[in-house]
Amino acid sequence: MSMHFTILGRVDTMARPLRLPLSGGEVRAGFPSPADDYIEVELDLIAHLIKHPSATFFLRAKGTSMEGDGIKDNALLIVDRSINPQPGHIVIMSVDGELTCKKLSILGSRPYLVASNPEFKPIPLTGHDCHNWGVATHSIQPLAPGFTV
Repeated sequence: MSMHFTILGRVDTMARPLRLPLSGGEVRAGFPSPADDYIEVELDLIAHLIKHPSATFFLRAKGTSMEGDGIKDNALLIVDRSINPQPGHIVIMSVDGELTCKKLSILGSRPYLVASNPEFKPIPLTGHDCHNWGVATHSIQPLAPGFTV
């Protein structure tokens, strides 16, 4: 199936909020501009990234089939089991007993799991034993060498 996972755990619903500083400015990915040098608010990353804590778990992605959607090898995925998967969602699905991460799509009139890397063929869902594990809501990966998530 091209992408494997390590299940890292569930959200700790009893954990106290951890608020981190959030700058009031924006950073441009194009031309430089003067940065705002003040902190506007504090941000709780768990509250920001996780809408349904009791239905959310973390997976470590392995493989390259979803790189076009920003899911790189070793990315930490936040997966919400309470979301009803729709075409266009990136889902974690068991297909014939093997977990995979792909985009749920309709090709013709049939459902498929489609990789964002063209080296991988679409997987038809008809004729297979399929079980949805959840919808991947976020992919987190380090940008600096030597950092891991």
